[in-house]
Amino acid sequence: MIKNYFTIALRNLLKHKLFTGVHIIGLTIAFAIAVVLFLAAMFDLSFDNFHTKKDQLYQVYFETNPVTGRKEDAPMPVPFAPTAKEELKGLANITRYGDGGGVLARHGEKEISITTRFVDPSFLDMFSFPLKQGDKSSVLSDLKNITLTEYAAEKLFGNQDIIGMQVELNIQGVWEPFVVSALLADFPANSTFQFDAFVRFENYPGYLEGMDKWDWRNHTVYVELGDKVSVAQFQQDSKAFVGKYFKSEIDNLKRDGALVNDDGTYKSLKLLPIHEMHFNSMSPGGSNVASFFPWMLLIISAFILFIACTNFINLSLASSFTRTKEIGMRKTLGARPLQLVVQFWMEASLICLFSSLVGAVLAWAILPQFNALMAYNLQFGELITLRNSLLLLLLFFAVTLAAGAYPGFVMTRFNLMDVLRGTGIRLDSGKNLRKALSVGQFAIAIILVISTLVIMQQINFMNSRSLGYNKSGVVSIPIGNNIDSEVALQRMRVELAALPEVMSVTGTDINMGMGRDGASMTSKMGFDYKERNIKTNWLRVDYDYLKTMEIDLLEGRDFSRAYSTDTTSLLINEQMAALLGEENPVGKNLNISGEDLTVIGVVKDFNFKTLHSKVGPLTMCLQPSDWPVSYIFVRVNSDALQQSMASIEKIWKSVNPTYESTPSFLDENTQRMYEKEKRLSKIIVSGAGFAIFISCLGLFALALLMMNQRVKEIGVRKVLGAKVLAIVLLLSGDFVRLIAIAFIVAAPIAWLIMNRWLDNFAYRIDVSVWLVLAGGIIVLLVAMLIVVLQSLRAAMANPVKSLRTE
Repeated sequence: MIKNYFTIALRNLLKHKLFTGVHIIGLTIAFAIAVVLFLAAMFDLSFDNFHTKKDQLYQVYFETNPVTGRKEDAPMPVPFAPTAKEELKGLANITRYGDGGGVLARHGEKEISITTRFVDPSFLDMFSFPLKQGDKSSVLSDLKNITLTEYAAEKLFGNQDIIGMQVELNIQGVWEPFVVSALLADFPANSTFQFDAFVRFENYPGYLEGMDKWDWRNHTVYVELGDKVSVAQFQQDSKAFVGKYFKSEIDNLKRDGALVNDDGTYKSLKLLPIHEMHFNSMSPGGSNVASFFPWMLLIISAFILFIACTNFINLSLASSFTRTKEIGMRKTLGARPLQLVVQFWMEASLICLFSSLVGAVLAWAILPQFNALMAYNLQFGELITLRNSLLLLLLFFAVTLAAGAYPGFVMTRFNLMDVLRGTGIRLDSGKNLRKALSVGQFAIAIILVISTLVIMQQINFMNSRSLGYNKSGVVSIPIGNNIDSEVALQRMRVELAALPEVMSVTGTDINMGMGRDGASMTSKMGFDYKERNIKTNWLRVDYDYLKTMEIDLLEGRDFSRAYSTDTTSLLINEQMAALLGEENPVGKNLNISGEDLTVIGVVKDFNFKTLHSKVGPLTMCLQPSDWPVSYIFVRVNSDALQQSMASIEKIWKSVNPTYESTPSFLDENTQRMYEKEKRLSKIIVSGAGFAIFISCLGLFALALLMMNQRVKEIGVRKVLGAKVLAIVLLLSGDFVRLIAIAFIVAAPIAWLIMNRWLDNFAYRIDVSVWLVLAGGIIVLLVAMLIVVLQSLRAAMANPVKSLRTE
């Protein structure tokens, strides 16, 4: 019996090659795209889930609600962790985590830069990072122990037993010896923590100075709660602790008009679950992916599958009514309703099974290109899990039942004599379901197209918007730790003066955007001014900073070598001037960290962060002893940028022969800050393209089927004098109405979704009516091209031939 079903199903599929091909192509492409996007989404959602204690691990942060709006701060003071361990109930473990960035390490004649972290001995007890060599209980038993990853160990030692070997680290310009106590396996790709080595936190720069300072924060803290301790219970128990050690900050918040938090306090200690770190900007290595991003991938993959399945169901339902005489004959010969349903289901199953297999092969083939384009490292083998297999099996049965069993069930309900006579059975049967499915698929296509247009407009807006400084023609050089930064800056000034294309040179401690060294950071300072607590972004600059960056000076003067007192002077931006509340802030004294500093100038606001946030208050200082520069900025003539870059690199190599990081242009750095948006844009553009293609594929087949059903009607109309244009308008009218309904459904949904997305940007475009209309028009034009071509073919056919059909 099954063999008979299979044979008939295969024969029918081969008989209707066009519709079979449409089914297979649409489902194959949809399945391949869905698999790739599903893998990408699952990868992002799997971050940090491999830790055995993942349900008990949290990052600690503070929540306050000042007049400027709710704030979340993760940096902690040095004494916080040991004091919390002693006084807070419910803590099973706690560790500090200091980001040392790239640190020079050497063994013998080998010298490399390794990303180094400073942690407490409890770090490996909390997090599940397997050791290749060494004992977990004694990994950091000594202050001068170091643990290396396989990558760092191979770079320094090659393939050998490294336990007990000596490594020197250059920490703040001083070479210090360390002994390797353990070898750590390289971190999995779905780990938020990514570094090459870690040492005891007591070696962290600023540790001794900050041992007793509760107002100096420079690292993050992670805790492990006890088995029976809830987050709410811990946060409730921490209120007294916060009130005891952060009383002065709480008093300042009250004085400055801050609002209380939801728990009734002015400063709350909060916990961020470990599995949310990947999506949170407070966490090390986080903020690369917005929390909605993996869900957006799943939604797009579901959209594309829905469109393909809609085509499949539509065409299966429509084409089933062309087989009325076959069904009538089988019923006359004794076929039962269940047998007819199984026959249709078998045909749908064959198509789905074949499409799934080919789609899987296609997904495997395109995965390397997707990884390269979207900066992923996905493996096809990750798809083969019990959960995923059950999901695919469920999807397979749902689609085949809807596309196969449902048409068969409908056919069994028709009167046998009507079926054999060919009367009472029309393609219009089941049209409401087909129309609903068609509206759904075109609505999805319109949503994706509108989203694509909005995202592309926003990215273009971010790239073209004035940032308040001129990013073009500025080279950013990361100095690194293997040379004195102030000496490097002065030597570069002297060497670059010989190049005619160099216009100015300056230095700073914070890069603009994200350079090739991967660093992106900001610095903040707080102080009291006229009985108010002022918090400002802090930027160390050197002479000619405003000139090099082409930042406008509004009041006062710039830093100048003619004034020896400028090491105690400040430049502020407009936001900082407004925060001070002074009509003329130039000349005002600010007491910051016990030192009196004088404001000598006000500069125009410029975006020193991304366009996701508004320009905040900024203070610029010139204090080489306290704030060394980390980057050298060089403005060059824009006529020969690549030649200028080559010349600058050559000079930099002569000044710093062991440099690690490559110089980059600031305009490249600022664009790197929007990689997340660009990646989302690429995926949605691709998704929209495939959605339209699959929709049009189904539309082509459905239009062809409907035209064939109206051959005699078209012939009669032509004989009676109907014009070709009138027939085309008649035949395409139904499709226009469907797309119009789809647009009415899709437009408000797309508008809401895109406005929610744009709310992530302080500086954004508006979703205009024209953008929304453009999305609908694009889908309409593409769809109508297919329908009109089919209508023309039918309208221009010889009416005599049409009337002789039967």
